[in-house]
Amino acid sequence: MISLLAQSIYNVVDSYFVTQYSSAALTALAIIYPVQLLMMAIATGTGVGINILLARLDGGEKFDTPANVAKSGLFLGGANYVGFGVLGLLFVKSYYELSTNNQLVQRMGVNYAMIIFLFAFSLFIEANLTKMLQAKGRMIGPMVAQIVGNLLNIILNPLLIFGGWGIPRLGIRGSALATIIGQFVALVIVAFQVRKWQSFAGRVQFKTCVAIYRQGSASILLQSLYTVYIVGLNLILKRFGSTAINVLGIYYRLQAFFFIPLEGLQQVILPIVSYNFGAKQLRRIKEVVRLALLVAGLVTIFGAVIFIGLPRNLLMIYSNQPSLLRIGIEAFRVIGSSFIPAGVSMMLVVYFQATNQLAKSIWVSLTRELFLLVPLAWVFQFFGLRYFWYTFPVTEVVTTLLAIGLYYQRNRRLYLL
Repeated sequence: MISLLAQSIYNVVDSYFVTQYSSAALTALAIIYPVQLLMMAIATGTGVGINILLARLDGGEKFDTPANVAKSGLFLGGANYVGFGVLGLLFVKSYYELSTNNQLVQRMGVNYAMIIFLFAFSLFIEANLTKMLQAKGRMIGPMVAQIVGNLLNIILNPLLIFGGWGIPRLGIRGSALATIIGQFVALVIVAFQVRKWQSFAGRVQFKTCVAIYRQGSASILLQSLYTVYIVGLNLILKRFGSTAINVLGIYYRLQAFFFIPLEGLQQVILPIVSYNFGAKQLRRIKEVVRLALLVAGLVTIFGAVIFIGLPRNLLMIYSNQPSLLRIGIEAFRVIGSSFIPAGVSMMLVVYFQATNQLAKSIWVSLTRELFLLVPLAWVFQFFGLRYFWYTFPVTEVVTTLLAIGLYYQRNRRLYLL
């Protein structure tokens, strides 16, 4: 949770310094952001697959060896880097030309993205090594790596962007270099830790690589679709003007701080449930998931109270514009009601992943991100902006009911709710 909080703070600070440098630079970063989200989705999802397999092996399943999983995972991290690097370098210029007609934005964006693609190996390898540590219950090392890497990134951003202390003014390329340096330092820290707990003396095996991607497919899909539905919602909101889009953007920035504990909780229960699934300790799985649902409930109730009770205070962190406050207050109160069911579905999705029920996890994710959010938003918009916001509670309630139904379908020995 702490490491995710550090990442969120970095994202806010990074955007601030880039904005101070140039509005065109901020636009360039916004255009490449979905691609970076996709890179993080592949990196994190591959790591999740490694995490699940290692935890199950530690729990007693004998389908492979930990060394084979670790070696294959490291290979996949390198393969992911090469794949994104080659495609990125080949098509980044065309991507920017399709996204904007502003030549300054195109030039800045290409300069930034080229550095990110060239040195992204730290992102992919660090994600896999981090999940190896977490599979062993080693959470402190990854936390320290994220905090140090993000703190260094925050310090280097203004120095490399604007220059100073003997460092030349690098502009948007400085922001890219700060990101790469922070990721590399995080990689070094987790690499130093993981060599104490994990052997890499195994072999890279095709079946193991397939198993890693299979176990991580739900996470990859979920995070990849996040990019798709954000773009879709923004396109629908265009008819209501830029203020409505800004309200949605502010919401996603603020809700991240309330959902960070849930994302951290997901990372915690994944290896614990996977381990006990491998050990066939059904009673312990029941206890873990019940506790996770209890914590998720407390967190989401708190978030709902804040969004429903203090929407004006939240919005005024960013703006006191009357039109934004008018739209945002109503939006936040409606969306806030969706927090509680969202917490339940988030925990059950991870439970399905950890207990080898991947199809259920994928169906819940697809229902939320693809089948409901954007289609419902498109329908509700015809009734007016105030109805658009009901997309969120309706989506979360339906998704949660689906997740509960799928759970009770084939898990009668593990009634959790």
